[in-house]
Amino acid sequence: MNEEKYEIAFQVIMNAGNSKSSSMMAIEAAREFEFEEAEKYIKEAEKELREAHHSQTELIKQESSGKGVDVNIILVHSQDHLTMAITAKDQAEEFLNMYRMIKELKDQIEKMK
Repeated sequence: MNEEKYEIAFQVIMNAGNSKSSSMMAIEAAREFEFEEAEKYIKEAEKELREAHHSQTELIKQESSGKGVDVNIILVHSQDHLTMAITAKDQAEEFLNMYRMIKELKDQIEKMK
């Protein structure tokens, strides 16, 4: 794998890591019922995922055009990061929905008191 291809793999790692961090921050904000902030973090996570996918697409284009991509631990690691970031973003969206329901139920209980 040449230096340019390492660069692409590291770009995927960086963007995926940023996305996962934003997703985790979204969950933390939702836990505090700060839903607007949580949505902001989810949008950041989505932006970083798009960047990671763009980098990944560059590798796919190279492979499909006959410029083989050497598979090594760095590339495998980047794909693992991307997969985990996608999962974290999906889970953050679900947590946001659950915390909204919890907040609604909590508010209803408070009204009954």
